[in-house]
Amino acid sequence: MIAKSGRNVWSNVVPFFKFPDDIRRTIYTTHAIESVNASIRPITKNRTLFPNDEAIFKLLYLALDNASQKWTMPIKHWKQALQQFAIYFPDRVPVDQP
Repeated sequence: MIAKSGRNVWSNVVPFFKFPDDIRRTIYTTHAIESVNASIRPITKNRTLFPNDEAIFKLLYLALDNASQKWTMPIKHWKQALQQFAIYFPDRVPVDQP
């Protein structure tokens, strides 16, 4: 099923690989869902049993609260990616002129 799904949406994936490394890295590392999943996965990985629903909600709340602090940090390689975005999308990315 995964291979069939990968083939059905391949036309949506291929354009991603046409971008330079700086853009791909920025898009991947700032993807909101991936960021949330990466923050929650280690917290819940080793815990398979919770005494009640409230326990898991508290754990998830604390994990998301902790992860939200990272979301205010600057994006790595943003300057390089912004320059590449300006080249690929000149009408959509404003470039300040000195």
